[in-house]
Amino acid sequence: MRGEAVATTSTTRSLDGSVMNRKRNLIPDVFRHVKKHKSGLAEGFKLVDKTKDDNFDGVPNDTESALISLASLFPRKLFDDSLPPIVLKHQLYSIVKDKTTVDRQLNELKDRGDVRIFQFGFDTDVFGVVFTEDYKSKVLAATATKGTAATVQKFLETVLNSCTDIGFNEDKMLKEFSFCDQEITQLVNAGLLTVRDFGCWWLAIPGAGRFVKYFVKGRKAVLGMIRKSKYNEVLQSDLETRKVTSTVKLGIQYHVHDIIGAELVKCIPTTTGTLLRLNDV
Repeated sequence: MRGEAVATTSTTRSLDGSVMNRKRNLIPDVFRHVKKHKSGLAEGFKLVDKTKDDNFDGVPNDTESALISLASLFPRKLFDDSLPPIVLKHQLYSIVKDKTTVDRQLNELKDRGDVRIFQFGFDTDVFGVVFTEDYKSKVLAATATKGTAATVQKFLETVLNSCTDIGFNEDKMLKEFSFCDQEITQLVNAGLLTVRDFGCWWLAIPGAGRFVKYFVKGRKAVLGMIRKSKYNEVLQSDLETRKVTSTVKLGIQYHVHDIIGAELVKCIPTTTGTLLRLNDV
């Protein structure tokens, strides 16, 4: 299921430490569950054009709700359910207007250990966001029968549970977390680390190379569709219902949130809906 899924589950919030665990338990079931927002309104996964009505209550109005909604658009089946749902940080800006609020609330989620942030390397301004429990489950599934399983388990328990950084240097890995050179090599080979520089590594998602490839090609194709339109602009509703080529593997809605959040297009309210106009015109 994609953005159309609706469910009825709600989470009873409390002030004790069980809240985080209850929330984390909901995350892997993002396609079946809907959070209960602070306002008491259930939030479904159907994304609505927020530019039509600033007071529309159906639009997620906090970063975590927006993250869950966008995660529901991620095409799990395309990757044989081997990847956790990946949301790009700038996509959140297409739903939550205040970037300062997004950055602050995302940092809070990261500091609590609810999400992990990734630098994919193809663009220094593009960061991926993944729920931590989803990340762990996919990593464990991918390495369960391999010789690196013990090292991966050690990494998840010692590093991931205690450090929220998106990258690590040699000094931290060797001295603080007690990994040897051979174990670091195993983590690189398993896809949990990618080389950033000599003695430095990014935290990585095993198998994410396919996602990056599809994302880059898909963004180019969607921008090309707008560029071929008259005046380099198109109604968002028309774009989302167009028949797309096979290069848009991640889905048109996923890319619409990408190009809006990355400010590659301008959103212009009209009487017939939101008009998307290329920013480079």
